[in-house]
Amino acid sequence: MSNSQWIRVETVDGSFDAYLALPPTGKTTNAPGIVLVQEIFGVNEHIRGVADQYAMDGYVVLAPDVFWRDAPRVELGYAGDDMARALELRKSVDVEKTVRDVEATVKALRGKLDAGAKVAAVGYCFGGLVSYLSAARGLVDAAVPYYGGGIHNYLAEAPNLNVPVQFHYGALDSHITPDIVKQVSEAVKSRPNTEVFVYPGADHGFNCWARGAYHQPSAVLAHGRALEFLAKALAR
Repeated sequence: MSNSQWIRVETVDGSFDAYLALPPTGKTTNAPGIVLVQEIFGVNEHIRGVADQYAMDGYVVLAPDVFWRDAPRVELGYAGDDMARALELRKSVDVEKTVRDVEATVKALRGKLDAGAKVAAVGYCFGGLVSYLSAARGLVDAAVPYYGGGIHNYLAEAPNLNVPVQFHYGALDSHITPDIVKQVSEAVKSRPNTEVFVYPGADHGFNCWARGAYHQPSAVLAHGRALEFLAKALAR
């Protein structure tokens, strides 16, 4: 996509790269923002494609390289040695530092938007957890976590959800089992503007067209729901 580039984001720990995707006009006027948080495979071709997809929908999208401390600009596939490396990076990454990196990314993104423009966090897998925490801690105006691994370990923060959040899960996900989804649903149901969707034919990673788990009907339905949700949540 021609309206995309890598930029640097400054933090108290140093700086890292983030992939910026602009709407087709190349302009940010009147556009809301999305911080797009990667899976455990880096800001790879798929995540950049998702960023471009949301940019085509009129959002200014910034996808931070959250593994920058251990493996800057790493790009991994979904099997074999790449999967092993991805799992290794997930174990070593500091969730709290990652949330702070997202906070810095939100700040950098807001600097490119009109005053008063709203920003959402959209995340997948590990990024789903981070997007949830970003919402719970008031860093963003809305969040869309897809199959966020580990959210159930942070449900003590659910009462702090004061912005709209839309959760997406695959019913066939062996990593995030139905009982975990139920825990999350119960914890967030009393919060305003939260939604939980479960897709019967979908497994973990169902949104990723580069994975064997890709499930097109669920992916397109979830994307449509996310777009409708974001249009409302980020309206001014």
